[in-house]
Formats: sequence, structure tokens, C-alpha cells
Amino acid sequence: MYREVEAGVLRIAYLDQGDPQAMPVVLLHGFPYDIHAYAEVAPRLVGEGYRVLVPFLRGFGPTRFLSAQTMRSGQQAALGSDLLAFMDALAMPRAILAGYDWGGRAACVVAALWPERAIGLVSATGYNIQDIAAAVEPLSAQMEHRLWYQYYFHGDRGRAGLERDRAGFCRLLWKLWSPSWHFDEASYLRSAQSFDNPDFVEVTIHSYRHRFGLVPGDPALQAIEARLATQPTIRVPTIVLHGRDDGVAPIESSLRHQRFFSDRYERREIDLAGHNLPQETPVAFADAIMALGRG
Repeated sequence: MYREVEAGVLRIAYLDQGDPQAMPVVLLHGFPYDIHAYAEVAPRLVGEGYRVLVPFLRGFGPTRFLSAQTMRSGQQAALGSDLLAFMDALAMPRAILAGYDWGGRAACVVAALWPERAIGLVSATGYNIQDIAAAVEPLSAQMEHRLWYQYYFHGDRGRAGLERDRAGFCRLLWKLWSPSWHFDEASYLRSAQSFDNPDFVEVTIHSYRHRFGLVPGDPALQAIEARLATQPTIRVPTIVLHGRDDGVAPIESSLRHQRFFSDRYERREIDLAGHNLPQETPVAFADAIMALGRG
């Protein structure tokens, strides 16, 4: 069932399935995707007795800001704050948090700063909290090539390009980031509707500029961002998933992430899978969540 709830600075639209009294799982999508990434994961979890909640992130789908004066920030502190506010609005003390890309970052932020709210964490590509201070350092040529879209968004040309052809630009990212996933046009268009959100471009551009220290963040989130700058340890049971064909984060990039975790930790590599793991490999994604639920 689709619902809406006022949470923090947003009116968040979300899918709510399963027994309200069951163990809750919050599934968080990335950029540029939406809740349809979990179209096969959610019913699998509901069938196993979980309550499943899948919110549209800020700037996506029907989710809206409550005030025109709120900064359209895409910074990591905003994503984590939104998730915490969502759980508070639903009077949800704890949940299994699972996500990838922006959604994985939101889940990591809450698990790191408010561990009492996370039963467990499933995070695609590992520790997703940004080290903004280190972002000025160049990476290997191969990695810099993978991040071309982020540098494109640093200038006005990139902003205009995204604004003029949201669907075309994001379709290209789907193809580049998941080269072994042959999605059909109907599946893409179902998610692409979410990019018509009036705040999609502004939130996106701010996200990719803030993570390189090029623009200031929301002053209301400064305290959270300062805590994240310390690269806090995540102290909840965690399963990291990484697709071998990920076009953004190469498979070796998460090999040394265990140092960021202090509780039960497991890393699973997934063959023939790219960046959008829940939609490409829903069984593997759901199985990781259920492994934490059983634990």
C-alpha cells in the first residue's frame, strides 16, 4: 500500500507491505533509480514474515519538501537525517536497514551515528559514508573515468544536460553501471517517472558538488556532517554485497572496508551483477536481509 508521512522537512511517499507488527525492513533506493528497484525483493520478504517499507528519497517520485525555504540539499547528512525522521514519524524504534548507492549511504549514516536504530545493515559496495576531506586527492585514471558523470555535474553544462534530458541521461547511467543487466524499456520508464520530481535536478547537483567540497551544505545539518567527517565505525551486524560487474565501484574497492565495521561482518561478491543489485539479483539481496533477521 502506498502511503505518505510528514517526516522532518519532507512529506515522504513510501510503500508499506506486510504485518505492521512484524520485524521491519527499510529498503532504500539509489540514484538514479526508485522504489521499483525492490519490486521483487519486497514481496519475497513479506512472504517470509517481514514488514517492508520502501520510501522515495528526497528529489524522487511523489516525495516533496514541506517548505520552499528548505535547502534542496543532496548531502549525505540529509539522506541520513531523512531516514531517521522517517523512522521517527512511523514510531519505529529499530529496523533492518538495506540500500545501495544514495540509499546505502543513508543506511550507513544511521547505522553509524544511531546504531540503536539498526537491527542490522545490508550495504551494497561497502562503507558508503563519504570522506569529503579526501575527495580532493585524484584517483587512478581508471577510477576517474568511472566518475565522469560526477565531474560533469560540477559545471553548469552538466546541470543543463541533466535538466534537458533526465530520462536519456539516467538511461545511459543504468547501462554503464550494470553492463551485464539487460533491462527492458518498460522497466526503465517505470522508474524514470520518479525523475520528474521538481527537486530532482537541484538535489542531484548539490549531492555531487557537496561531496567534493565545492558547495556548502545545509547549515541545519552541519553537526551531523561533522560527525561523519570522522569516518565513524559502524557497530551493527552488517552484510556487504558487491556486484562483480559494478560500473561505478570496482569489485576490489570494498575489499578493505572491514576496518570500518566492528560487529558481525560479512562480504559477499555477486557474479553477473552491477550497481543496481536489488533489481538485478533480488534473491541474493533478500537472502542477505533474511540472514540478518535470523541472526
